[in-house]
This record gives sequence, structure tokens and C-alpha cells, in this order.
Amino acid sequence: MSSAPVAAPSHRHMGRGDRRMFAASDDSTMLKQIQGTHAPDGREVDVRPILDVVEDVFRRATPTVHGEHPAHSDSLEDKTSEAVMDGNGMLETLAYIIQKVSCEITCKCSGGGDAHATTMSLLNMLSNYSWDAKVAIALAALAIAYGEFGLVIQLYATHALAKSVAVLKQLPDLIEHSNALKSRFEALNNLIEAMLDVTKRILEFRHLPRQYISPDQPPLSVAMTHIPTAAYWTIRSVVACATQIASLIGMSNEYITSTTEAWELSSLAHKEKNIHDHLMQQLALCYQHIDEKKHIEAYNNLVRVFELPQLDNVRILRHLIYMKDDIQPLVDGNSKSKVHVEALRRKTVLLLISDLDVSMEELMILDHIYRESRARPEFQYEIVWVPIIDKSVPWTEAHEQKFEQLQSMMSWHTLIHPKIMEPAAIRYIKEVWRFAKRMILVVLDPQGKVANPNALHMFLIWGNMAFPFTAMKEEALWRDETWRLELLVDAIDPNILHWIEQEKHICVYGGEDIDWVRTFTSTAKQVAHSLGIDLELVYVGKSNAKERMRKITNIINQEQLSHYWPDLTSIWYFWTRLECMLYSKMQHGKNVETDIIMQEVMTVLSFDGSDQGWATMWFGSTETARAKGDMILQCLQMFHEWDENARMKGFIPALRDHLQQLHTPHHCNRLILPGVEGGIPERVMCAECGKAMEKYFMYRCCSE
Repeated sequence: MSSAPVAAPSHRHMGRGDRRMFAASDDSTMLKQIQGTHAPDGREVDVRPILDVVEDVFRRATPTVHGEHPAHSDSLEDKTSEAVMDGNGMLETLAYIIQKVSCEITCKCSGGGDAHATTMSLLNMLSNYSWDAKVAIALAALAIAYGEFGLVIQLYATHALAKSVAVLKQLPDLIEHSNALKSRFEALNNLIEAMLDVTKRILEFRHLPRQYISPDQPPLSVAMTHIPTAAYWTIRSVVACATQIASLIGMSNEYITSTTEAWELSSLAHKEKNIHDHLMQQLALCYQHIDEKKHIEAYNNLVRVFELPQLDNVRILRHLIYMKDDIQPLVDGNSKSKVHVEALRRKTVLLLISDLDVSMEELMILDHIYRESRARPEFQYEIVWVPIIDKSVPWTEAHEQKFEQLQSMMSWHTLIHPKIMEPAAIRYIKEVWRFAKRMILVVLDPQGKVANPNALHMFLIWGNMAFPFTAMKEEALWRDETWRLELLVDAIDPNILHWIEQEKHICVYGGEDIDWVRTFTSTAKQVAHSLGIDLELVYVGKSNAKERMRKITNIINQEQLSHYWPDLTSIWYFWTRLECMLYSKMQHGKNVETDIIMQEVMTVLSFDGSDQGWATMWFGSTETARAKGDMILQCLQMFHEWDENARMKGFIPALRDHLQQLHTPHHCNRLILPGVEGGIPERVMCAECGKAMEKYFMYRCCSE
């Protein structure tokens, strides 16, 4: 099979035909030639153990020429030992063909000849094997030659047998001129490294999970069309390396200083690197396809788990949070210790789902309600924070710090890290529970069944009184509610509840015009003094205006204008509760035309949307009058016109009568509602005239 020898040193140089092959080998004609050698007989060959041994040989045989032993890692040594033990059977099966290829390479490469012809000869010899096996066997054959060469070089100075073999191979000149050969060995090692990388990628294609990706369909079918060319050039590189090793025997001083061979190896290494990069791109497409299939499978499994009856909630929580057993995926907010999902077994679990953009006010209110429940055995439930992140956005140190800050503030259970969330679970949360941007609170009963897809509204309106946070409980709570001052302010300000018991008149007002605040509070106090009634005024500010509220409350305090809430969290909670009432009503199909509470909530929210102040006057829990700032101020300034009526009917009824007289058809009301998926009412009535308001869109990125 060997070809006739040619005059030295022609076997050491790449001919013009070989160089043209770099450009020609990838065309359709060459591809047909390569594929024509491929006739697999179906034998299964696991070449991974062989590759581990081959890689170890190449690492250890790297010539240093001075008898030094190349460095190698313990992990690689351990890996090779395992491969030898696990792959003895496979090595025994392939030993003959490896030796046969080794002899073919030694014969052809020592005598010169055409590299392409030698490569095709090897492909024909390996025709019955898969593409990954062909390449691995060729590399194993090269490893034998390279390993023997490396052993002689490394042991030359210390082992008599190695020295004698080196003399017979005429290697002393090579050892003597080692510095001149440095670039040659670097090029050789770089090419070997590139061949190993390509071989690993070919092997990787072979072991892709077939249950998720079919070799008959894209993207794997497309990727596989590139494997024959990759195998050809890798075996072609094996031939080049073997030729270089053979050329070192009996090398003359003139040839030692030649750089042609290093260029040839570098050119092949560049070719292999390009092939490797292309295969990596194809692998990325395959893995993307596999991930999509896995996500679909995991998502469908999650849907089925929620549809099937469960003995407890553990299976569902594992599917949602973390399926594996290698870590404890939760952190107990109280002890800060890591725990398994089993810690939540057969408990009512509230999944607090949000991104990392959570307000401190929100956390403080939730924490207050949760801590209250710990002292009440009838309100036992567990909260688990499930942070949802966009995995397409790089996770930065700033993200990590934000997550750790939020986690440290939570007294309930949290995920150990957002990254443990599976894409299928995130998809389920977004598509089924409709999580978009705003926080939601999904309630799972002790069997893991969804008791409420979002109980955040009722949680913030009624706190622990809403336990077990089901839709039925929410309906029952609303049936018992009326529009009253206690519902408006809840327990945010205990003083207000105390004033109701004392039968005082109470004014709850807001806005951000400090001049109006000064005039209104002064006028209201004068009217109350004239009527001889106790009037308490409480400033509740404006939503989404923290810094302006801080300045205004400081002025109110300095000038003693009225009561106010120095805690800006209370102001945030007041407005948030009103929004929650609106959305809770909408969730239960209520509409503003027939629901009194919804009408009043929208009225106050529309007051907040205006540029001026507003006020609601109360006597007791239910007797009330309200208006925007200019109208109620005008009404109070005209008190002399309805003084007698106020003394006869009472302050609130008389105020309400006069406000009705002052009403004009020309007015402008705005109602600004935060966007909630599927929760914007189609019809909103004006608080002034009762007509339907026009709908506009507003986009806002900040609260100031």
C-alpha cells in the first residue's frame, strides 16, 4: 500500500497541489469523494475513553527536548486512569485497527507522497466506522507515534535504552538544536490541540439527546452535512503531524533552521480552528433547539402537575421552584438558614412573585402584615419570594447586590437565587398567572392547588383578616363592606378611628399645592370655629411624589397647618390600598355604574390625578361630602351663604347641598391608574358629573 519514495526533502514540503486542496476540498466534488468512502456497518463505538487516553498521551509527550517532563494536571491523570479502566473493552476491540492505521501512517508519511491521497486511503480503511470513530482512531494512531517519539526525547539523558534508540534514529542533532526547533514544536502542538477540539465537537454531535433533536431534521441535519469535511481535515492534519514527526529523524542542520514546516502546520491549525468555530455555531443552534424542546416538555409537565390532584403541595412546589436534590433551594427569612421545599409541606403558601424592582414601602407593609400573622395561630401561612429575572440580560454585580439587599429585608422564605428558576416555570408564571411587571401574590392551598391567582389586592386591603386569601373569602369580605371612613384609612392612622368614636368631624385631604393647603386649612378651621364643631384635618398627600410630599409635610409641621403622616410609607399605603380596592372589585366583575364603593374609590383616585388639592369631609363613619380643591375651598369661603342651613341640617349635609349648587358643566377630571395586565376598566365615570370619561394612554418611568 505504500507509495514509492521520492527524493528528500520533497516529502517535507507541501506541494502546490496540496495548497490548492485547502481551497478545493470543501466544494461539492471533494465532499462527494469524502462521503463516498463512508459505509458504516452500524457498529457502536464509544470513543470517549480512547480520546481521554489520546489526550493524555499528547499532553505528556509534548517534546521539551532537554529531557524535562511536561507538566500535567492531576485531574487529567485521574481522568485517564478512569478511562483506561472503563474503556479497556473498547480499547481491546479497536487495538487492531488503531495499529493498522498507525502502520499505514508510518509507511506513507515516512516515504513522502501526496497528503490528500494518504488521507483518502485512511478514510477508505475506516469506511465502516462512524465519523467520530474514524477521527478518534486516526488520532490514537498518531498518539502512538508521538508518544514513542516523546518518550525517547524525554528519557535520552537519563535512560541508556532511550539514548541508544535516539542514536539509531539520529535524534542527537535534534536535541542539540532544540532552540531552533521551538517554533516547529509549538506549531505541532497547536495543531494537535486544534485537532482535539474539532474531534470533541464531532463527538458532541454524536451524543446529542435524540429524544429532543432528530438527525433527520434541522438544525442537526444541517450540522451533520459539515461533519465529513471536518473529519477529512482532521485526519489530513494527522497525516501532516505524522509527516513532521517522521521528518525529524536524521534531520540535517540546514533543515532544522527551515520555517516552512512550521508554516504548513500553522496553516492547518488555522483551518481546524475555523472548522471548530463553525461547528460550535452549529452546536449552539442544536442546543438552542434542545433547550426549546426541554422547555416545552417541562412546561407541559408543569401544566399537568397543576391539573392533577395532589396529596400535598411538595411536588408542585418542586416543579415551580427547583426539581433537583443537589441544593436546598430556599432560605428561611427568620433563621437565614437554607431549607428544602419539604419545609412547606401541607401549608398554605403565598408565592410573592416580582422582579428586583421592589419598593421599600411595599416590603415594609408586607413585612408588617406577615409579622402580625406570626402571633396569630389562626392566620398561619408561609410566604415565598420568587424573584423573576430576564435571563437574556447579563447578571451583574449590581443585580447581585440588589437581590441580596431585598432578600435581607424579608422575614419570610426566599429563593436562594433567582437563577435556579427554570425557564418553564417562568413561562408558566407569566402566561398562566399573567405576571408582567407588577408584583403578584399567588395563593396555593395545602394540596398545591391555586386558591387565588393574585391575592395581593386583598392582602393589602384587609391584611390577615383576608386569610385564607381565596376568591370566596374576598367576595365575603366585600359583601360586608360599605363606603366608610374606616375602609378609606384602615388602621393607617389610629387617631382617626379614635376621633370617629369621639364623634368629631374629620377632614381627609391631599394635593401638592402648598398655597392651597394653607388657604384651605385656615378657611376650614374658621368655618368649624364659627359652627362650634370639632374638626380634625389630616393630610394624606399625593401618590407617587415622595420628595414633594417630604417638603410639604415639613411645611405643614412647621406652620402647624393640620395633622399629617410623617411616615411616607403610610402615604404610599393609603394610595396603594385604593388602587387595590379598584382592581379587587374589577376581578369580581363589579362596575363603576352600580358599585358605590368603586365609584367613591375612583372619585378619590381622580382627585389625586388632578393638579390641585382635594378634600373629603366626614362625620361618623358614613356621612361624607367631597370635592376638588377649588370647589370645596370656594364653598367654605362662601360659608355665610349656607351658614343657617348648616346649623339646621348639620355641617356635612349642608356642605354637600352647597357643593351641588356650585357644580358647573365645565370641568376637567383625570384618573391615573397603574397598568395591570387585563385590569384596565373599559368604562370610568366622572366624579363631578357622572358622565363616562375618555380613555387616554400615559407612559411614566419615574414617580417624581
